[in-house]
Amino acid sequence: MRDAFLMSFSPTGAFAGFDFPGARRYDDARSRRAAVDRIDLLATLFDTAFVVPGTKIRFGAEALLRLVPGIGDAAASVLSLYLLYEASRLGMPRLLLARMLANVVLEGAIGAVPVAGDAFDVLFRANRRNIALLREHFARTGY
Repeated sequence: MRDAFLMSFSPTGAFAGFDFPGARRYDDARSRRAAVDRIDLLATLFDTAFVVPGTKIRFGAEALLRLVPGIGDAAASVLSLYLLYEASRLGMPRLLLARMLANVVLEGAIGAVPVAGDAFDVLFRANRRNIALLREHFARTGY
């Protein structure tokens, strides 16, 4: 049976993560750096690509998507989850992925509130926060 992804459990019964069939990991430092740079570019597009004219307020494609009630919030959260998928391919520790997921869930939950949620999305910038966590991890451990 081929699922979109398989859950793996260790012999002790602890959850060990997801196994995405066909998903390759980034094995060398050069490909990991390129992947982090690509994820960073996407996070910028999602969170801070545009400026409100005459101000220093930045927003991204996700903020525009979240203006569409319901489906826009879901689509924006899926975009953020793609960045987490890429981070998992980089071999990030589960605790770090959990922190990144908490940022996405918080932004998605509060972002679903009309008007106030849209303002929160512009100010919170979950994807930029997640990239900062990713880069901080690599600064500590190396690429």
